[in-house]
Amino acid sequence: MKLQDHAASLSEVHQSIDTTGKSTSKWRRILAFFGPAYLVSVGYMDPGNWATDLAGGSKFGYTLLWVLLMSNMMALLLQSLSARLGIVRGRDLAQANRETYPAPVNFVLYILAEIAIAATDLAEVLGMAIGIQLLTGMPLMWGVTLTVLDTFLLLLLQRYGIRKMEAFIIALVAIVGTSFLIQLLLAKPDVSEVVTGFVPSLPDETALYIAIGIIGATVMPHNLYLHSALVQTRKIKKTDAGIKQAIRINFWDTTIALNLAFFVNAAILILAATVFFKAGHTEIADLHEAHRMLEPLLGGKLAPILFAVALIAAGQSSTVTGTLAGQIVMEGYLRLRINPWLRRLITRLVAIVPALIVIWVSGEEKIGQLLVFSQVLLSLQLGFAVIPLIHFVSDKQTMGQFAIRWHVKVLAWLIASILVYLNIRMVYSEASTFISENQNGWVDALIIFIGVVFVALLVITIIYPFLSRYRQKGSARMHPTQVTLGSLEAPKYKRIALALDFSQFDEKIIANALAQGQQDTEYVLIHIVESASARYFGKDADDFETRKDQEQLDTYLELLKSKNITAKGILGYRHRAKEIVRIVKQEKADLLVLGGHGHTGIKDWIYGETVNNVRHYVHIPVLVVQ
Repeated sequence: MKLQDHAASLSEVHQSIDTTGKSTSKWRRILAFFGPAYLVSVGYMDPGNWATDLAGGSKFGYTLLWVLLMSNMMALLLQSLSARLGIVRGRDLAQANRETYPAPVNFVLYILAEIAIAATDLAEVLGMAIGIQLLTGMPLMWGVTLTVLDTFLLLLLQRYGIRKMEAFIIALVAIVGTSFLIQLLLAKPDVSEVVTGFVPSLPDETALYIAIGIIGATVMPHNLYLHSALVQTRKIKKTDAGIKQAIRINFWDTTIALNLAFFVNAAILILAATVFFKAGHTEIADLHEAHRMLEPLLGGKLAPILFAVALIAAGQSSTVTGTLAGQIVMEGYLRLRINPWLRRLITRLVAIVPALIVIWVSGEEKIGQLLVFSQVLLSLQLGFAVIPLIHFVSDKQTMGQFAIRWHVKVLAWLIASILVYLNIRMVYSEASTFISENQNGWVDALIIFIGVVFVALLVITIIYPFLSRYRQKGSARMHPTQVTLGSLEAPKYKRIALALDFSQFDEKIIANALAQGQQDTEYVLIHIVESASARYFGKDADDFETRKDQEQLDTYLELLKSKNITAKGILGYRHRAKEIVRIVKQEKADLLVLGGHGHTGIKDWIYGETVNNVRHYVHIPVLVVQ
């Protein structure tokens, strides 16, 4: 774990794809822009969507198709605004929030964003586990537990770069889309009846609940954070023409990707309406039941197999983007970074625990309800992501000529108003029902308090940017003020510390340290003893390894002395990184030279992260020798 000192979003892949190269053809440069929206689109077709789409189609037929279409149009506008923020300001949504709102508000917004990501991951866990169960017959409890293993998938994909990751996601999206296309061909829906579903109507309160779940499953808050960061993986020309081109091409990228996602969601709802609703099976919101009924109703084993395969592909693709969104949210709000594997593991465990509890206490039949609830929970977070986003892209001080026009602003606020109204109405309806059924004063008071806080936070996110003449400190400016480089006088180091591990790389570290010094520079050679007794007894340990390490250190000092180089040696004990930091500060060194082991992924975790841990706790330059 470490604090973030730099402002680049997803710094590992920031501007890693060059769209400005003159050596490539025009079409290659254009195609280089395409990709971010496809990573975003998987969030619009994850297993959580399946539950709400199945519930809507089986219970109300084609009636709620218009909700899907409206959600897709909302998503298209909001995702394009998110991309615009990242392209123009070079900030993701979490970073922009941190620079605008007060610290207490930001902390609550961060918690809400994490809840949204946990709810998303819960849907992915359940979807993948159910898909595995449907294909193999494995108990659902085991399937949920096995989903921990995909924690390391992101590590593998990140090693190959953002382009390979995008290709992997697009392949999974293609599997999902093809599976449902085949199932629709088998179901043979009546097109004239399907069209009637695009006429707006809400039959009852249950339809409203499912409709909000569909909106929550479609317009997902974590995708707004994700898109504003992913567009920054493209290196663009920071000219007016270059920014306009990036905004235009990313809009088409978003349009194509989200329409593909709309096709998948519509296919699920139409499939449920055609196969289940027409056959009188109006209560199917459960993925197990839907899978079981496909074979007898469609007359073949192909449809249920495709259903299970698509479910696994949807869950697996969403798990990658969910992890990236979690990284963006944590780094943007807290300026804190933890290893991707640890971040993924924590998020996955947070999702697995409630899933296992529900299966253990209520049985597998409650999983469908849990999936729908996770999507409604997502919908409740939407206002807290959408409202700040609209503020940021409307601000002419930071967006310049790329601030959205008045008609787009009106449409964006209309969408935000619809989302907030539906959320408040649903919260009020659910809270009123619960309070009337459960006469418990303390619980009632808690529910009312949470409701008041929810509304108060919404009001703050809406009003605060209007009332305060905020300035986004450190924001990327399109036309930065002129800067000078000064005299560029080379630093003179009087005391250089060297962290040695007594390997074949020591010679390289010492040579690089000597290259930084002067004739009067003093060198401090540091080595950390890592034997078991040294870790326990510290400097009081007098084991064989400690004595041999001291002999090696003395040998280095004698060799340096023969070359008229002033040096001293110090052994440290117990924790490698902490000891190096302590000794560096104790000796008042003004430069630290140490080796980087060059490991990535799991090896980085196994062999340690000395460099990363040390460099953020010493306040002097650090030279890393690979």
